[in-house]
Amino acid sequence: MSFQTIRGTFDVLPDAHDTGGMTVPGSAAWRHVEATVRDVLGRFAFEEIRTPVLEPVDLVARGVGATTDIVSKEMFVVERTKETYVLRPEVTAPVMRAYLEHHLEQRGGAQRLFYVGPCFRAERPQKGRFRQFHQFGTELIGSDDPRADAETVAALRAVYDAFGVRDTRLRLNTLGDAADRPRYRDALRDYFEPYAADLSETSRARLETNPLRILDTKNPAEQALLADAPRLPDFVGGAAAEHYAEVKALLDGLGVPYVEDPRLVRGLDYYTRTVFELESDALGAQSALGAGGRYDGLAEAVGSKQPVPAVGFAAGIERLFLALDAQGYAFPQTAPPDVFVVALGGAAERATFGIAQTLRTAGLRVDFALGGRSMKAQMRAADRSGAARTVIVGDDELAAGEAQVRDLETGAQRAVPIAALAVTLAGGAG
Repeated sequence: MSFQTIRGTFDVLPDAHDTGGMTVPGSAAWRHVEATVRDVLGRFAFEEIRTPVLEPVDLVARGVGATTDIVSKEMFVVERTKETYVLRPEVTAPVMRAYLEHHLEQRGGAQRLFYVGPCFRAERPQKGRFRQFHQFGTELIGSDDPRADAETVAALRAVYDAFGVRDTRLRLNTLGDAADRPRYRDALRDYFEPYAADLSETSRARLETNPLRILDTKNPAEQALLADAPRLPDFVGGAAAEHYAEVKALLDGLGVPYVEDPRLVRGLDYYTRTVFELESDALGAQSALGAGGRYDGLAEAVGSKQPVPAVGFAAGIERLFLALDAQGYAFPQTAPPDVFVVALGGAAERATFGIAQTLRTAGLRVDFALGGRSMKAQMRAADRSGAARTVIVGDDELAAGEAQVRDLETGAQRAVPIAALAVTLAGGAG
């Protein structure tokens, strides 16, 4: 029997390979991306948080919203005895759960948290979309200051700027406060009900449960109907409008370009006030690189006795790779070994096994061939490895307490005492 990866998942290998309509970069590229994300977010004073991939079903359902596609169609549910869990489809609700459970507010001030890790959704796999995918994001919890919103947007842009991603646009909107949403929801329902027969099955269902989701439609006929639909900004109250105006002023002051889009609502129920989405034409129809917004009502939805203001973003690593691939980004390669050890004979093999560990302890990257191969085969392996130097030990060298150190670029070779190899090689001497 031959086993393969489950559809919608992929392996990360040392080298890049093609799967799921995209090239999955090698492990060195993943480390580079994750390290860059951590470096950029660290400059914004965000600290890393890691939550389990298994979370309570009710946490996601109550946090994300029972009528969302995530909860109604896309969750991977795991049952174990009498317990039911979900493979996390997103990380914001889990981070809020962790914030409340561990009383992170006691650390003082607003908490700046970021994460990098896998998420799971049972959606149809396609280019850049997988059933196990990887996200990075931030959650700034404990402040309703408009600067927190602008800071979150600036952090998102800074990550993509660090990679030199071009041709992006930032869409921005406000959803108003919780008290504003029902009035707008009712206005949308009144507008669309006469056209119910013209709507898709999905949009008719949304008309009953959450008509704001119709604003996300990709159906051309429904998009035409949106031209005369009520506009969300017309229903935003004074406090939310002032908050939004200040966020825009702050972004203007930072020189962060954006486009206001009154149809931008985002797909999750926990958003209030500021919402935003960063797009790239390099991704085609599914153009979102990352998105987020303010979610002041989430804490209460998942059990808090009082509101906790918060704002954050989430971005897909696979989608970042697509954007980088489209512009020919050059990823750093895995560093080759510094030294390749060649052994001739059984006694030398045993001796060089210890030599290799000594060199590694000195901080050098060391490789050697297994299986008692000939010197010629070992030297070919040394060339393929990309090592700068070889350490050659045979019976004569072992008897003399010396090794031959060869520079693989120049071919220069000299004898070095085995006891001095670590100092000689770690110091850069040839």
